[in-house]
Amino acid sequence: MLLLARIIIKSYAQEPLRITNESMSQIEVKVLSFEQIQELPDAWSGTDYVNLLNSMDYDNPQEIKDGELKEMCMMSLTDFEPEEAAKIVLDYVIDGRLTEGQIENLSHEILTEKLWEEYPELSLHPDLFRATQLLYQAYNGKFPRGEAVHFQISITGDISALDENAAPAIVRILAEGMSDRSLIRRLFTDQLEGGKFEEAKDILWKLETVSRDENSVTYDIVSSAYWLEEIKYADSYQAAIIPDPEEEDAE
Repeated sequence: MLLLARIIIKSYAQEPLRITNESMSQIEVKVLSFEQIQELPDAWSGTDYVNLLNSMDYDNPQEIKDGELKEMCMMSLTDFEPEEAAKIVLDYVIDGRLTEGQIENLSHEILTEKLWEEYPELSLHPDLFRATQLLYQAYNGKFPRGEAVHFQISITGDISALDENAAPAIVRILAEGMSDRSLIRRLFTDQLEGGKFEEAKDILWKLETVSRDENSVTYDIVSSAYWLEEIKYADSYQAAIIPDPEEEDAE
């Protein structure tokens, strides 16, 4: 059954439902590389580990060698019950963006739920992912295992519309390489067709320009497998660049 599902997904990805606009020039998109990852690149720094250790009342964590900070932080977390450790980590990564009661609820839900996929506030997804990632490692799999994707794409053609606010256009371009059954297509129909796409910046956890010239650009992208895993089937395809509509000046 699983193999059949993969075949169905792949067949749809090979003949994706296009977001077409005849007045727009077509670009060529290639998926250069793709990998599934369980840790976000540079998700935790030495400073983060020191701050967490301080929040756990660890004496003089700044004296710990850099190479030992992560291990010491995880060992200290396991001195607490899983829910207590989760609250410590969530308090740190959320940093005042939720109420105490909301974090308390999340500290229980994070034990079984993939909050980086399911929590309604998309802007918190990367931090919920890295929190779960650290807890998963500290507790040897007691928490859900993170599932993210890291890939590079090249875009060739008229790329003048890909400016500093490229995320909405990039998500639309990626959606054109996926089937009409993909989650993004089903949840963001209006935005993909050209409506304001505020969520795009939170779907793309990392969008970094690797190289750019007059007619081509290469992007390095990290996101949740929940949103963009299907792009691995795309290989190469044509698409249109559809930027967000410009905001009208207030009168």
